[in-house]
Amino acid sequence: MPDRLLKCQGEEKKRLVRTFDERHGEAVEVLQGMEQELIGVPSSYRNAMSTRLRLFRRDLGKLQREVKSSDLSSTRPAEGAYGIYSSQNEHSTQLQSQRALLIQGHEHLNNASQSIERSQRIAAETDQIGVDIIEELGEQREQLDRTRDRVSGIGKVCRHKALIGKLWRHKALIEKMMIWTDPRSD
Repeated sequence: MPDRLLKCQGEEKKRLVRTFDERHGEAVEVLQGMEQELIGVPSSYRNAMSTRLRLFRRDLGKLQREVKSSDLSSTRPAEGAYGIYSSQNEHSTQLQSQRALLIQGHEHLNNASQSIERSQRIAAETDQIGVDIIEELGEQREQLDRTRDRVSGIGKVCRHKALIGKLWRHKALIEKMMIWTDPRSD
């Protein structure tokens, strides 16, 4: 594209620059969308794809700089030494700020990945604790059911023995009454 810009002039050159700017904007949006999609993928895949995205972004920036420089060099008269250094300093400053933003974004991405991994570990541990508690509660319920059955059985036995004791006392009382009322015992 920069080669075509150098060969064009006037309206055709303006049209090419507008077309490039539109497509550059679309490419930046696509790269941003791809970066957003990287948030939810596994870290092993994410690292490789992040590297590729950085390379794409770098190439896109390089192409944009080439287009701007070819556009500027063909529309401006030859600059003096001060103008060249000024544009180089501006370009260097722009690269440094982009690099700083890229490093900061990469750090945020790594921090988010580590946070997600920690959260997943904690969730797995919590899940295991929940399973252990449910198993223990099941065992305790079985013990309570067995204890209730034993207590119920003991209660039946006690009621039965109380009834037998009552019957024996009643029988003994009847026998005493029979002895007291028996004319032969005189």
